[in-house]
Amino acid sequence: MTAQALEKTGATPHPETDRDWWRGAVIYQIYPRSFQDSNGDGVGDLLGIVERLPYIASLGVDAVWISPFFTSPMKDFGYDVSDYCDVDPMFGGLSDFDAVIETAHLYGMKVLIDLVLSHSSDQHPWFQQSQSSRDNDKANWYVWADPRPDGTPPNNWLSIFGGPAWQWHPGREQYFLHNFLTSQPDLNFHEPQVQDALLGVAQFWLDRGVDGFRLDTINFYVHDKELRDNPPLAKAERNDSIAPSVNPYNHQRHLYSKNQPENLEFLAKFRTLMDRYNAAAVGEVGDAQRGLEILGEYTAGDKGVQMCYAFEFLAKDIPTAARMAEVFHHFKEVAGDGWACWAFSNHDVVRHATRWHLSPSAMRAYTTLIMCLQGSVCLYQGEELGLPEADVAFDDLQDPYGIEFWPEFKGRDGCRTPMVWNEELLHGGFSSARPWLPVSSEHLHLSVNTQEHSPDGLLHHYRKAIAFRHAHAVLDKGDMTGITAEGDVLSFYRISEDEELFCAFNLSDTPSAMTVPEGDWHHIGTEINSAGPGYGNGLTLGPWQPCLLRRKT
Repeated sequence: MTAQALEKTGATPHPETDRDWWRGAVIYQIYPRSFQDSNGDGVGDLLGIVERLPYIASLGVDAVWISPFFTSPMKDFGYDVSDYCDVDPMFGGLSDFDAVIETAHLYGMKVLIDLVLSHSSDQHPWFQQSQSSRDNDKANWYVWADPRPDGTPPNNWLSIFGGPAWQWHPGREQYFLHNFLTSQPDLNFHEPQVQDALLGVAQFWLDRGVDGFRLDTINFYVHDKELRDNPPLAKAERNDSIAPSVNPYNHQRHLYSKNQPENLEFLAKFRTLMDRYNAAAVGEVGDAQRGLEILGEYTAGDKGVQMCYAFEFLAKDIPTAARMAEVFHHFKEVAGDGWACWAFSNHDVVRHATRWHLSPSAMRAYTTLIMCLQGSVCLYQGEELGLPEADVAFDDLQDPYGIEFWPEFKGRDGCRTPMVWNEELLHGGFSSARPWLPVSSEHLHLSVNTQEHSPDGLLHHYRKAIAFRHAHAVLDKGDMTGITAEGDVLSFYRISEDEELFCAFNLSDTPSAMTVPEGDWHHIGTEINSAGPGYGNGLTLGPWQPCLLRRKT
């Protein structure tokens, strides 16, 4: 969609605000099925979100990101969309979504919604028409290809959910591409009408008041037009941050099935639309080898999206001081002009309390650390409570990914179980009916109500860490330099024209020595257990303890 075309739409921009509101923002992710059920059917909904927005506002976050709530057959729980411009009845209706927008804005929070543009449901009217023949108006809206002479798929591309990325369609006597479930056919971004239709979807929600988007699988939009085979990936280079190790998806370098340069052309059109509304987007970069590099390409300048996240800190291994320094040195090298949105947990990975085997002290340290990093931050519902991964029995599994690879990989249900509000209420206060996934008994004693009344609750530490970030503008938008790993201590500087912070973190459960910088530094962050130069001999941090110092520039 060109700038001239946008002018013709009569789109009304949102009221003028800080155009960089997203830079350094703290964003709270809501998985609506599991947040709050308002009508007693066991599934969370939009009015449940409205009910709990005061709680989210109390955390001090800047925005919420709501995972898909669009009309869907729910084969992949909303990430298979059959109507991009309506609400699935299980979540409510458009008026309920309007209430979410209005209430969030009253509390001073932005609203980002999850757009799944790379693929739709096979129940979407677009696909229903596309599959009907090879010569209808939407015949080219999805990725169709003839078989090889022996009848096999046109190339070797694999699905993240297992098996070939191609599904035979007897009606068209062709294969269609699906990077995920067979019921999630990929849209053809080489077709200009597809791009225009998807930009129209974004405008529909912008006109309804959303402040931006989380863009699912942003690097999957465009495929190689020539359908060339992906090359093999050496075993030493394989990385299970995107797909579990048991999935053959990890055996390929996905050179042609995603990450195509034409994607930047579409993102430029998307940015033009967003700029008219002062809106912003965070993209999910799903690539195990080039994630940070792609992040840099997609967020540099003002032609792509504002921010992206890769999977460096969503991986299995705990980010030690050395690993943190390695990631940020690489980030500076390949994405120095870009902007990251860091996360430790989300709806697709094992919760980091379990994934990294964190003690309560370690949870606090990593919370403070992420609030001090350059970039924006995504928090996933329940992480502020320190929820561990739930153990979901096979008979209770809903996730097709987990069912496919059980028991070596148990899927994503363990991080998607319902939020726990009050351990004294049925199902933890989530619903009066049996929830779509069982509430974990291990979660109940960590409920919001319990922690609100406990001075030592992790919930209070999250509030303090978020408040600390917002109390120092340099943490929102300042530069990050001097990144150093000294044993178990990670240190760096955050610098702006008005302020300079020195941040050091002992990322271990034993006391660790550190070097205090010279100069007129003042100790800050006592509310989040920061140790100043006067602590002990001034050179040793306790287990999982930060040292936060400030000076004016």
